[in-house]
Amino acid sequence: MDPFGAYSDARIWEALEAVQLKTIVASDELGLEAIVAEDGSNWSVGQRQLLSLARALLRESKVVVCDEATANVDYDTDAIIQRIFRESPVIKNSTVITIAHRLRTVADSDMIVVLDNGKLQCVGAPLDLLGSENGFQQMVEKSGEYDKIFELANQASQRTSISM
Repeated sequence: MDPFGAYSDARIWEALEAVQLKTIVASDELGLEAIVAEDGSNWSVGQRQLLSLARALLRESKVVVCDEATANVDYDTDAIIQRIFRESPVIKNSTVITIAHRLRTVADSDMIVVLDNGKLQCVGAPLDLLGSENGFQQMVEKSGEYDKIFELANQASQRTSISM
């Protein structure tokens, strides 16, 4: 979490708690000094994603890039990641670039860019894209999750209009 010793233990524990890893780290006899093996191989895929997110929270990163952050995690871990993106004051003050195939992962983003074979298909707010014929609309229709994705996009639209 903090290889250079720049943060207090209290701040590190806060970040771990925010991503629901505090109990796991606390249960290790080494606590904050617990070993993270090369490539995080002693952690599950989901735990590695959460650990990376905890580091971004700890550092108060201004730009967070998530490349398939939820692709290989279970829905519970996906829900934790999405909750952090929606609720964390640190993330709310960051630019988040998300590369994802799970439509729910990006449904409440400010803006979506759809590429197909490296070619731009459409760009816009999720709710706007759902209201027109385009690649995003087609993917959502094929997913069978239209109602849920529309709900998330609508919530994002309401948050954006409130904050402006």
